Order: sequence, then C-alpha cells, then structure tokens
Amino acid sequence: MNSNIDKHGFRPNVGIVLLQSPTRDAPSNRVLWARRVGGFNAWQFPQGGINAGESTEEAVFRELYEEIGVSADAVTVLGQTASWLRYRLPRHMRRNNSTPGFVGQKQKWFLLQLRAPNDAVRLDLHSKPEFDDWQWVSFYYPIKQVVDFKQDVYRRALVELAQYLPKAQRSANASATRATVQ
Repeated sequence: MNSNIDKHGFRPNVGIVLLQSPTRDAPSNRVLWARRVGGFNAWQFPQGGINAGESTEEAVFRELYEEIGVSADAVTVLGQTASWLRYRLPRHMRRNNSTPGFVGQKQKWFLLQLRAPNDAVRLDLHSKPEFDDWQWVSFYYPIKQVVDFKQDVYRRALVELAQYLPKAQRSANASATRATVQ
C-alpha cells in the first residue's frame, strides 16, 4: 500500500461504522465493534488506509472485505462525514522508520447498513486477520471504549453520521447523544 502521507503528516484513511441488519419488527441501532488481533482487548471500528489512486468509496469496500469479510453487495451506504477527521498517534506509536513524518490519520467515516445475516461477517478469510472477535454494540458505546487518542474522532464521526440513521433509529438515539457526547 502507498501511504500517501500529506504535507502535515496525516495518512488518508477510511473508518467504517456498520449497522446491524434491521429485523422485520424494528431497525437496528447496533454497530459492529471488533477486537484487534494481539491488541490486548483493544476494540475499534474497522478502518484502513486509502491506496494511491483509490477513491474513498473503493477503500471502504476493500477494507470492509479485508477486515471483516463483508462484500460490497451485502451493505448499503447510508452516509459519510463531510470532511476529514484527524487524530494524532501518541509519539511512541509512530512508525518513523517506515513512514517518516507520519503523525496520525485523517479519516472519512462511512455509515453502512448490513443487508445480510450476521454470518456475512467473517474474520477468518485472510491469512493475517485484523480482528479475532466482534460483537454488536449500541451506537454510541464505542466513544468511551476506544483508545483515548481516538475518542474525539469517534465522537465527531458518530454524531455526524447519526443524521443518516434510519428515521426510527435517529429518534431513539437522540437522547443517548446528549448523554454520551457531553
């Protein structure tokens, strides 16, 4: 992968918030939350770099398949963040030897709706999986659970993406937003 570090030291990246398939009785307000392999209980949303010449949408579908085994035809894109959201990596986590000047990531976040059964999520399709476990969690749960240097980006992404939730989910999440993001 070509890292495409920008002049400020940020690598372009996509973040994926995947909503659970709705049931016949109700839409879902649960999102996929995955545990990184060897991450000592480090959970996050699927995300990944954008290759040179690749659009953000192409990167979303590639990362969706590479990280959690879900094919593009199993999801519907509901929305994306309007602008790039940035976070800086702590200095001890920067890989200066392989990507000089790399300070963090700038991300476009996408809200996708799974349109397939739960078994569409497959962590075992690749020889070097990114994740070893996953679960459905409430929409805003990840904000306080992700590693601290990503919390602001997660909050901003989820608050912005909430406008694209199916109507019943938006109203159910409105009160949770006020309680969670403050």
